[in-house]
Amino acid sequence: MDLSRFVEGCDRRQPTLLPECLDDYVAEENPVRVVDVFVDDLDLGTLGFEGLTPAVTGRPAYHPAMLLKLYVYGYLNKVQSSRRLEREARRNVELMWLTGRLAPDHKTIADFRKDNGPAIQAACAQFVVLCRQIGLFGAALVAIDGSKFKAVNTRDKNFTANKLKKRLEQVAEHIAGYLRDLDTADRQEGEAAETRSERLKEKVERLREQMRWLQTMEAKVAASPDGQVSLTDPDARSMATTGRGSGMVGYNVQSAVETEHHLIVAHDVVMTGSDRQQLSSMAARTKDALGVETLDVLADRGYFSGEEILACEALGVTPYVPRPLTSGAKANGRFGKQDFVYLPEQDVYRCPSGALLPRHMTNVENGMTLHRYWDHFSCQSCALKPQCTPSIARRVTRWEHEAVIDAMQRRMDLTPGAMRQRRRTVEHPFGTIKAWMGSTHFLMKRLPNVKTEIGLHILAYNLKRVIAILGVGPLMKAIQA
Repeated sequence: MDLSRFVEGCDRRQPTLLPECLDDYVAEENPVRVVDVFVDDLDLGTLGFEGLTPAVTGRPAYHPAMLLKLYVYGYLNKVQSSRRLEREARRNVELMWLTGRLAPDHKTIADFRKDNGPAIQAACAQFVVLCRQIGLFGAALVAIDGSKFKAVNTRDKNFTANKLKKRLEQVAEHIAGYLRDLDTADRQEGEAAETRSERLKEKVERLREQMRWLQTMEAKVAASPDGQVSLTDPDARSMATTGRGSGMVGYNVQSAVETEHHLIVAHDVVMTGSDRQQLSSMAARTKDALGVETLDVLADRGYFSGEEILACEALGVTPYVPRPLTSGAKANGRFGKQDFVYLPEQDVYRCPSGALLPRHMTNVENGMTLHRYWDHFSCQSCALKPQCTPSIARRVTRWEHEAVIDAMQRRMDLTPGAMRQRRRTVEHPFGTIKAWMGSTHFLMKRLPNVKTEIGLHILAYNLKRVIAILGVGPLMKAIQA
C-alpha cells in the first residue's frame, strides 16, 4: 500500500529519548481538569466519605477522592458501569491523567458507589452551592416537573392485585385446555399417545405449581402497604406513562430547574407515580438550595392540589399551576364551576343567570372543610336550568381555603406565557439525561442507591451546562477561589 501521499503516523516500535509527559495529552480546556479541581476542593470528611484514614496494616486502599473522580468523569462521559469504568481506566488517557494511572477493579469501583451513597449525593449538591456562590442563579423562578425512569425490574416481575387476578385466570384457562387435551390423548392408543399424555401431565403440574405460587404472591400483595410487590428491585413501582394503556416499573424523578441557565437546583426520587403530593416538598428543597426567602414556581396541572398550594403559600412560595378541568358538568355540555362567580363580601356565588346562591351547610371530607351553596327557588324558575343541572337545584362546593386557588388563577390569567416557559425550561434536562443513560434503566437497586445514581447524572448535567456557560478556565478559577 502506497502511503507516501498521506499524513504518516509514528512508528510503534520507535523509542524516544525523552518520553512525553502524560499532562501533554490533556489540553488546558479539557473538562477532565474541572473534575480534578472540583473533587480536590471538596471536604470529603465533612461530606461523610469512608476510608479517608488508611489502615495501619494490610494492602493500601484507594483514596476516596480518586474513586469519586472516576465516577464523576464516567457519568460526564456516558460511562456509568463499574466494569466499563475499569476498562476505561486501563486505556483512556484522560482517566490515566485523572487517576494517576491507577486502575481499580470493577468490584472496588462498584462498592465505593454502594457504600458512600449519601456522601456522593452531598458532593453532587455541593456543585449547586458553588453555582449559587458564582452567581449563576438570577431571578428566584424555577420550573418543577417529574419523569419516570426505568428500574432494574421488568413488568413481569412486578405484581399488583389486578395483574395477579389476570394471571390466575390465564393459568386456569391453560390448565383447563391441557386437561381437555389429556382426555383426548387418553382415548387414543399407542406409544405416541402415551408420550403425549405424559407431557401434558407435566405441563398441568407445572401450571398448578405456578398457580400455587401466584396465590402465595396474592397474600404478599395484599399485605403490602401500597398493594404492589417487585421481585428484582423491591422499591420499584409500576407507574402509568403518557402512552395509552402503557406503563413502566421504575421511579418518579422530580427536578426543579432555574429559568435563566436551566441548571437543576434541586431533585428527589419518589416511589409514587403521581406528582400531586410533590409540589411543596420540592419547593422547600429549591428554596434551601437557592438560599432565598421567596420563590416563584411553575408546574403543570399534574401538581394541582389545594393542600399543596396552601402549603407553598405558607413557605413563601408563589405557585403557578393550571387547574385541571375535571368537571363532569362541563364535559356534558353544562355550566362548570368556573361559570359561577364567588362574591367574598356577601359569601355567595353568582350563577350564570345572575341569581345569588347563599351558603347553606359546611361539612368535612378527607380532612377538608367544604362549604355548600345553593338556592332551590331560583333554580326551579330559571330558564337556564337545563344547561346547568339535571337535579332539583345546582349546588356549588367551596373549600375553606379556596381564596388561595382563586388568587393563583388570577396570576395565571395575568401571565399567559407561564406554561410555555415551564415547558421549555424543565422538560429538556430529562431528555438529555435519559439520552446519556442510553434510554435504559438504573444500574442499581433500591431507592437510596437510585438516589445516588440520579445525583451523579444531575451533577454531570450541571457540570456540562456550566462549562458551556463559563468555559473550563473560568470555572476552575471560580472553584479554586
